[in-house]
Amino acid sequence: MKTYHLVGIGNAVVDIIAQADDAFLAEMGIEKGIMQLVERERAEDLYSRMEAGVQMPGGSVANTIAGAGALGLDTAFIGRVRDDAPGRFYADAMNDAGIDFVNAPALDGALPTSRSMIFVSADGERSMNTYLGISAELGPGDVPTAVTERAQIMFLEGYLFDKPAGKAAFLEAARQCRAGGGMPGIAISDPFCVDRHREDFLSLIENEMDFVIGNEAEIRALYRNGDLESDLAQVGAICPLVICTRSGDEVSIVSEGSRIDIPVEKVKPVDATGAGDQFAAGFLYGMATGRDLETCAQIGIICAREVISHVGPRPEADLRVLLRERGLIA
Repeated sequence: MKTYHLVGIGNAVVDIIAQADDAFLAEMGIEKGIMQLVERERAEDLYSRMEAGVQMPGGSVANTIAGAGALGLDTAFIGRVRDDAPGRFYADAMNDAGIDFVNAPALDGALPTSRSMIFVSADGERSMNTYLGISAELGPGDVPTAVTERAQIMFLEGYLFDKPAGKAAFLEAARQCRAGGGMPGIAISDPFCVDRHREDFLSLIENEMDFVIGNEAEIRALYRNGDLESDLAQVGAICPLVICTRSGDEVSIVSEGSRIDIPVEKVKPVDATGAGDQFAAGFLYGMATGRDLETCAQIGIICAREVISHVGPRPEADLRVLLRERGLIA
């Protein structure tokens, strides 16, 4: 049976990305710079107004898995799509990229494949309008033991934590991963999701996760102390490894009670889509290949910098070349 360096579980979302100015966002009632969930009718309306949109397979953890695969890891992704045109596109595109998409498109899905209409402003901010569709219905039955027990690292997407089936799938996947000797971890994904499920999130992190990755807002949402330093310390007290990114400022890592901060050189983004996803890809690549935590963070920073230099949430340059230039890999 095949083994994997990294397996992800998350929303399988077809991304449609287009440029848009602030006037268009205001006209359409789109709040700039955040991810908004939309209903099917709203999704179809926004899609019809997109000009010269680029279509690609997306989803936060799926983007991380793609980035890690581009760095050379053996990867798989667990997600749910319908057997419709977007769903078949998604599955084929993931497999074509060398990522094992382990769930066949569902023939009996009641909802269509998920999609996100992403409008990129001139300042690089992205405004995401996501219709969750069938991907949010992922449950324990979609989690194959043959994959999860053979994962060196398992990475879970916090967005899926909004529904009971998603929570159950996370618990099953994490426990199967640990039973096989692997390390399960989670991307917090969204502070608002934490607000809705704080106690469950904290229980999952404390009892089932070996690491957690989040940005400053997501880490602060877990305890709401009003002070990042206190929040980091508390999360670090319940989880062996906590990684906190700060949107261009330093990256903070708390490991077994000890903290290090890694500086980040600020650059102006062309498109901020996928920055956190590709940071995670680089960091997890470092973990999977035995690097120390500071080197893991430096690899993640290079990967994030590459993805914000162009439109789209996945790398375009050869990341291994960039890492060699920095002396981070041989």
